[in-house]
Amino acid sequence: MILEVCVDSYTSLMIAKDAGADRIELCSSLNIGGITPSYGLMKMAKEVEDIEIFVMIRPRSGDFLYDNNEFQTMKRDIEIVKELGFDGIVTGILLSDGRIDIDRMNELVYFANPLKVVFHRAFDDAKDPVLDISKLIDMGVCRILTSGQRVNALEGAEYIAKMQADFGKNITIMPGCGVNANNIKKIYEITGCSHYHMSGKVNIGSKMEYRGNIMRMSTPQSEFIVERSDYDLIKKARDVIDNL
Repeated sequence: MILEVCVDSYTSLMIAKDAGADRIELCSSLNIGGITPSYGLMKMAKEVEDIEIFVMIRPRSGDFLYDNNEFQTMKRDIEIVKELGFDGIVTGILLSDGRIDIDRMNELVYFANPLKVVFHRAFDDAKDPVLDISKLIDMGVCRILTSGQRVNALEGAEYIAKMQADFGKNITIMPGCGVNANNIKKIYEITGCSHYHMSGKVNIGSKMEYRGNIMRMSTPQSEFIVERSDYDLIKKARDVIDNL
């Protein structure tokens, strides 16, 4: 049983590793769904030993329909990930009609070689993505991260179970979104999946004493929301997985 934790800082990476994560999804800005991490964060992460790390390739927040400039940016980011020697990338591209962009996904998989490639939760924004799973398998995608096209993996567990039954022998189906120690066992009982993805993050709050002038006090101050991986949340999930 594998526990993957998504992190957007070196501090969170080390917390997740110490709490028992088997694998890291490295990104930046988890508060907006995660985008490609900075070069500095990648350099620091690569110095961490004894844990598998997959790097998010997502040039911006928002939808997964990318123009050519964004697509070329993704390729340049993949070059850096390859040069640094990470284990793989996590990415996804859709067409304007909602279907998975098979042609450009295939191009990214080829470009990323020999890195492993994971299709991320663009799968849950896609139209009829199950129809394209065989194509993802054929091009060499190793894993699909999904909440079963629902708001969280527990609600989408039946959908995930069908994916696992139909395709699980040829590609890893990994439930993610809202996964925690309290629901992993139930998701496992429904789906039979052996890989799980979680963030396990909490708002630790900003240590800033100065909070700006009075003109800003009536507006949301998201810069004072600081999130980190939480050791206890991840360790509890690890313990549940170890007992399945």
